[in-house]
Amino acid sequence: MKSLADGFEAQWIDVHAHFMVPQTEEELKRSATARCERCFLAPELYQWTAEAAIAHMDGTGIAMQMLSNIPKSLKALQRSNEHGASIVARYPSRFGLLLALPTDNPDACLVEIDRTEKLKADGFAVTCRYNDVYLSDIRLEPVWQALQRRQATVFVHPDAYGEPSMGRPTALLEVAFETTRTVIDMLYAGIFRRYPKIKFVIAHCGAALPALAGRLLLLGTESWVPNPQGITKAEMKAQLAALYLDTAATGSANSLAPALAMTAADHLVYGSDCGVLCSSEATMQENIRSLRAFPGLTKLEIDEIGRAGVKLFPSIAARVQPVCEAVE
Repeated sequence: MKSLADGFEAQWIDVHAHFMVPQTEEELKRSATARCERCFLAPELYQWTAEAAIAHMDGTGIAMQMLSNIPKSLKALQRSNEHGASIVARYPSRFGLLLALPTDNPDACLVEIDRTEKLKADGFAVTCRYNDVYLSDIRLEPVWQALQRRQATVFVHPDAYGEPSMGRPTALLEVAFETTRTVIDMLYAGIFRRYPKIKFVIAHCGAALPALAGRLLLLGTESWVPNPQGITKAEMKAQLAALYLDTAATGSANSLAPALAMTAADHLVYGSDCGVLCSSEATMQENIRSLRAFPGLTKLEIDEIGRAGVKLFPSIAARVQPVCEAVE
């Protein structure tokens, strides 16, 4: 019997996993049609289940997934947060909840943040651009202030279901560019300077940001670049290094090497992107194998990446249990 963890610690935390609120067959059909119209060629009627997510975790040595889902309407988002809380209540040792925030509406964000204790959320999830409002928008200052007081961990994810570009779905490439634009604008807006106690986890290994970090540091403070907050090169370097980057669909050397040039190994965290149609069991298995075989890190460092979620979300520490599943 050989564990799929391949000798790694069996208490890894997946910080990048998704869930869905149950849908009727008609709703599933509409979702499938909308995907195909946006060049996302996945016509099947997909329904998320906790059992399928747990089976994936058991097969890869993952102890817990931190679930996120960020619907586009306030009512749907609130319902989703409540459903996510019910999943965690049923499986407290296998799932954590990242409370979604409707960042087009600061007042509604504060209401959701105030529900943290009631819903027993472990952290927060935001999307780069929510109904055309970017995270760098000045109107979100009260939200960042509230999260700073909590010393919160905030998971930043792009919208994967926007309009296609050049005949290809947003989830393939545009998510990376959207994430990169957003984080750089947050940097220039001074958000990372003003709110250093918020721990930001950027999806997909920081997207294109690590590859462009050198260019940003070289040119980003030149006189021809608008910089109203006067962010210095030293601040840029430190603030980029302070970001946490997950490994969802980015566990290969092509992504990890640039990430390690921008930040340290202790700021990489494991993510799978489980629970959405752009991730298959085969691609998730390939991604985690690539991460565990990456020659640029020691086995101990890779294990620390897998377990880093406990440090980011300390409320899960008492709930998480090692995975004992083994396969041939």
